[in-house]
Amino acid sequence: MRPKYWEPPIELSPTEALVVKRIKRAKLFVFLRQIRHELFDVTFQEELNRIFLDSEVGQPPVPGAQIALTILLQAYTGASDDEAIEALVMDRRWQLVLNCLDCEQAPFSKATLVRGRQRLIKHRLDRRLVERTVELASQRGGFGPRQLRAALDSSPLWGAGRVEDTYNLLGHAMRKAVGVVAAQQGGELSQMSETMGVSLLRQSSLKAGLDINWDDPEARCDALVLLVNLLETVTKWVEQGTPPSPVAQAALDTAQQIKTQDIELSDTGRPQLKQKVARNRRISIEDPHMRHGRKSRRQRVDGYKRHVLRDLDSGLIPCVGVTPANVPEAWITDAIQVDLKSQQLSLRELSIDRAYLTSKLVRQRDQSLTIYCKAWPVRHRQGLFPKTAFTLDWEAQTLCCPNQVTLPLRPGHTVRFPSEICAKCPLQAQCTTSDNGRSVSIHPDESFFQELRERQSTPQGRAKLRERVRVEHALAHIGAWQGDRARYRTLRKNLFDLRRMAVIHNLHIFARMLQPPSTAAN
Repeated sequence: MRPKYWEPPIELSPTEALVVKRIKRAKLFVFLRQIRHELFDVTFQEELNRIFLDSEVGQPPVPGAQIALTILLQAYTGASDDEAIEALVMDRRWQLVLNCLDCEQAPFSKATLVRGRQRLIKHRLDRRLVERTVELASQRGGFGPRQLRAALDSSPLWGAGRVEDTYNLLGHAMRKAVGVVAAQQGGELSQMSETMGVSLLRQSSLKAGLDINWDDPEARCDALVLLVNLLETVTKWVEQGTPPSPVAQAALDTAQQIKTQDIELSDTGRPQLKQKVARNRRISIEDPHMRHGRKSRRQRVDGYKRHVLRDLDSGLIPCVGVTPANVPEAWITDAIQVDLKSQQLSLRELSIDRAYLTSKLVRQRDQSLTIYCKAWPVRHRQGLFPKTAFTLDWEAQTLCCPNQVTLPLRPGHTVRFPSEICAKCPLQAQCTTSDNGRSVSIHPDESFFQELRERQSTPQGRAKLRERVRVEHALAHIGAWQGDRARYRTLRKNLFDLRRMAVIHNLHIFARMLQPPSTAAN
């Protein structure tokens, strides 16, 4: 049975007007009450209702718009699922938005809310929520289908999963597998551990159970050998099951992944920790996508990076993305392009930092796209001519030195001026100290870098570069709602969370478009 359309009243009732008057700071509740019928119009409700089919026999279907609104209010207030259901009964601001003032029972249960979130994620309608805010702004004249002037940036998002070392990762994965086998047989983890002969796994703390001197390399090696032997024992037990439990097998596969990435055999054939860290090393059992990474040389993050594309004219966020922390920023631009294409949007100007310069969006850009980015500094010896003192003619493919000596160039190669010419040059002391003559390396993207340097040398170009600070402000606003630590585990769920934060940001921007600054949403 398909949920019915949600048709709440548009005009405020006397009771609602009183509630609105009493709301002093959290003005987004008021704004959502005012535009809920536009945000969730019939067309969008049809999309939502196709996925919000109630599977419980005898339970009335819940309109998808109500569930989606609740999910947005969770993002705005930081409420958990239990707190959200409680707020629907106890908080008149929530009741104002959900059209259930003074109700004694929530319009739906926690289980329905959880299923609704899962279906939004499964059918990618969390992206449609972002698109709806952009569409609504377009209908009101604040945003239109056009080429954007946008800025793209990222910030760290620490993962929700527990980060563990190799010993605890192996123990955690094996304990999980043994627990599943015990549950299948109606027993307890402690009993099954004894039965399997792996009683160490019954300990609440693996390292406390090992009880070794962790400063002793030989003791650490013995502990690693013991864990590898335990893994073989647990694997045999799970494989003997009829049929093997998929959950237990998945836990053992994770343990094998940890063993492969972190452990190698020594010259004597004993297991030992690898000296080099694996390139894509897993750091958490519960969240398989978390990674060690860096936002900068000094700032490390265990988890993810969140990326935000902000329109510099309207302030709206049409696209967001999440990547593991070890992935280069440039990787996200493919997903950004897909989201832009789905909204029939394109880029006219893009302000970025250097981390995005290697992306396909930059390297394979259309001629109509202008990139604004601070260029890499030109390194040179103090007192000698920098590369910028040489004239590069890209049409003629030549490089001319300050003494007007011209040689052919090839991108990605080095131009070497003959030593006999440099030895006779009156500017040699200002150009090179090498007896072999001056050499100038030409980057494969040298013409693009030259364009960036020329642009930032003008007041207009520097003013354009300063516009990127607006996306940093957007990241700060989202961080204030979402926090610096992920609410969910796995990449997809954190992308869902970031998208609903983008919806909240866009609603605030939209409210400021329509209302005087003194009454705009907080």
